[in-house]
Amino acid sequence: MLDSQFVEPRKANFGDRDYVQVFQSGTHKGLYVGAPVRSRLTGLHSLPLSRAYYDADGKLAGVVVGAIRLAHFQSLFDELEMGPGGALGLFRADGVLLARFPIREDAVGRSLAGTANMRTLQSARSGVFTSRAVLDDVERIFAFRHVGDYPLMVTVAQSVDTVLAGWYRSAWILDSFALVLLAACVGLAYLFARELRRRQQLSGQLQQAEHDLRTILNNLPSMIGYWDRDLHNRFANNACVEWFGKTPGQMHGRHISELLGETRYDKSLPYLEQALQGREQLFECTMLHPNGVARYSVVSYIPDADGDEVRGIFVQVTDITERKRMEDALFDEKERMRLTLKSIGDAVVCTDAQGLVTYLNPVAQRLTGWQGFDAAGRNVDEVIRLHTPDGQAPQPSPLRLALQQHKTVEHARGVVLHRSSGQRFDVEESASPITDRHGQINGAVTVLRDVTDAVAMAERMAHLAHYDALTDLPNRVLLQDRARQALAHARRDGKSVAVMYIDLDGFKQINDTLGHDVGDELLVQLAQRLTGAVRASDTVCRQGGDEFVVLLPGIHAPEQACHVARKIAAACSAPYVVHGRALSVGLSGGIALFPGHGQNFEELSRHADAAMYAAKQAGRRQFRLYAGADAAPVLVEQDGGQAPVCS
Repeated sequence: MLDSQFVEPRKANFGDRDYVQVFQSGTHKGLYVGAPVRSRLTGLHSLPLSRAYYDADGKLAGVVVGAIRLAHFQSLFDELEMGPGGALGLFRADGVLLARFPIREDAVGRSLAGTANMRTLQSARSGVFTSRAVLDDVERIFAFRHVGDYPLMVTVAQSVDTVLAGWYRSAWILDSFALVLLAACVGLAYLFARELRRRQQLSGQLQQAEHDLRTILNNLPSMIGYWDRDLHNRFANNACVEWFGKTPGQMHGRHISELLGETRYDKSLPYLEQALQGREQLFECTMLHPNGVARYSVVSYIPDADGDEVRGIFVQVTDITERKRMEDALFDEKERMRLTLKSIGDAVVCTDAQGLVTYLNPVAQRLTGWQGFDAAGRNVDEVIRLHTPDGQAPQPSPLRLALQQHKTVEHARGVVLHRSSGQRFDVEESASPITDRHGQINGAVTVLRDVTDAVAMAERMAHLAHYDALTDLPNRVLLQDRARQALAHARRDGKSVAVMYIDLDGFKQINDTLGHDVGDELLVQLAQRLTGAVRASDTVCRQGGDEFVVLLPGIHAPEQACHVARKIAAACSAPYVVHGRALSVGLSGGIALFPGHGQNFEELSRHADAAMYAAKQAGRRQFRLYAGADAAPVLVEQDGGQAPVCS
C-alpha cells in the first residue's frame, strides 16, 4: 500500500470497501465513485474515487484511490443561500446520494434509484424539473447536471416559494457553485491526467520488463509454457519449435493433447490432473522429437493457484538425453567395477575422505566378518583390525597413512582378526588415496591379500629345511648350526660337548619283510623315545635312513654322556607295536667328546661314527666311546655292569 500523505504508509485494510470490491469482482471498468465512507484512518467522511490497474497478464494488480472530504462539499454548500426549503445534492450516476445540503447524515449514502426524480435525473445530461423531494416531501424546482464524463450528478433545488421570491439571488449562487464544481472537476481532471502519465510510464516499464523476460525465456535450454485450466496453451517460448516443431504463435490456444499425441497425452493425464488440483508434479518421460528420435526429458507441472483455485499450469520440459546416456554409462561402469571387485580374490575396502567405510567386497566381508551394510559409515580401523605379524599389538592402518600422506602406501604385512570368530588371517595390505579431477582427496581404497596359506607354506618350507619330514626331528643342517653354537659356548665356559651316533640293528630286514610303512612308523616311535630320554637342551637329529645323531651340549664329564647312552638304550629296549605287530629292535651307538676327540663338529661326527661302527662289529646292541685313533672304542656298560673306561 502507498499513502500520499506519509512516507511510511498507515496500516489499514480496505478490502471490504465497495471501491475495491467492485474491481475484484470484475464488474466495473474505469473510474469508480464509491459511496461516502468514514475514514478508518482519520474518522472523517469522504468521497472515494478509485481506478484499477492491471499487470501484464491482465491480472488485477491494485487499486488507486483518491478521496474528497465531504466536509469540503459541506463548506461549499454552507456558503450557498438556498433559502428556506432549499437543498443541494451530489449523486452518483446509479442514484446513490453522496452529499446533501442541508446536512442529513441518515440520507448520505442512500440510494434513490428507481424513484421518479432519479429516473428524471438519469434520463438526460442536464435539465430542470419540478417535483416533490423523496427525502422530505417538499415541492421544489430541481436543476441538475451530470459532471463531465464522470459518474456524478449535481442537483440544486429550491422550494417553489423561495424560487419565486429570490430567483435572481439564487441564479448567481448557482452559477458560482457551478464554477466551483467545474474548478473541482478541472482539479480532478488534472489529478487523473497526472495519474494517467504515471500509468503510461509504468506501462512502458512493464513492456520493457516483459521484453526482457521473454528474451530470457526464449534463450533458456528448456521448453517453457503456460496452459490454462482447460489445458489450452497461453504462452510458450521459442524452444517449443525444437520440441514440437511449432512456433509459439502456432501453439497458442491449442489443447495440449494436440501437441503430445494420444499415447503421450494418456500417460501425462494423471500428472496433469494432479497439477490442476494444486499439487506440483515432477517426472521423467520419453518424448519423440519431430525428427522421430526419442529424447529423455524431465517434466515439471507447477500449478498457477489463486487461493484454492488453480487457473493454469506452468510447464517446463528439459532434455536430459545426454545426462541419461552418461548415467547409463556410469551405471555400466559401476556394475563392471562391482563385478570385478566381487570376482577378484583380494579383499577390497573403500572409504570416504574421513576414513569411513563405503564399500566392502565379498572377500573383505569374509576376512573381517563385517557385512557391507553393517560396516557402512564405520571407522575403517574398527572394520579392519590390523595387528603386527605376531598378532600381539595393533598396527597403523595403511589407509589412514595414505589419506594423511596423500600418496600410495605399499604392502604392509600384518594380521587381521575376524570380527566374531577371532580367526587370524595373515595379510599384505596396501592403500591408495582417491582424488577427484581437481586433485582433491575424496576417499581411499585399501587392498588386503590373504597370504595365510602362503605364510603357512613358507613356515612349513622353513621347518622342512631344518627338520626331518618323517620324524619331525632336526635335520643335519639344524644339527650343524646347533653344534657350532654348543662348541662356541663350551670353549667359552670350559665345558664339554658329546656327539652320539645311533643306528638300528636289523632295520633293513624289517623294511624288506614288513614294508616301508611299518619301517617309517617304527622310526617315528623311536624318535619319540629318543627325545624323551634326553634333556630339553639336547638335540636329537635324524641323519638319514635308520641313523640318528644326539648332541649333548654343556656336559662336565664323559660319564654324563655314558649315562645318557644307557638311558637311551633302556628307553628303546621295549618292543614297538606297529600296525598291531610287536617288534623288538636293538641300538648300536658311538660317542665322541669335545675337546678330547675333536675340535669341530666334523671331527666329532667322524669319530662318533667310527665308535658306532665298532659297536656293530662287536655284536651290536651296545654303545662305545671313542678312545683315540690308536685305541679301540670303549664299551659303555648297561646299568649294573662294569665298564673298563667311561669316566
